[in-house]
Amino acid sequence: MHDTDAALFQTVHGIAAQLAGQPVPVVIEALVRELPRAPGIEASEIRRIAEEISVGRDPSGL
Repeated sequence: MHDTDAALFQTVHGIAAQLAGQPVPVVIEALVRELPRAPGIEASEIRRIAEEISVGRDPSGL
């Protein structure tokens, strides 16, 4: 796993632990603020991740 990938997964995992069950817009805001810049991360992907976290799932797989 590349360093960028590891940082992305760790960030998503941390946000999932903190914000599970929160409304999607709250999770999106945290993801946009905290995710490291990486190519290929689009708004639709951030929304999908936020939706997972909002229903209590941890899409990082960690």
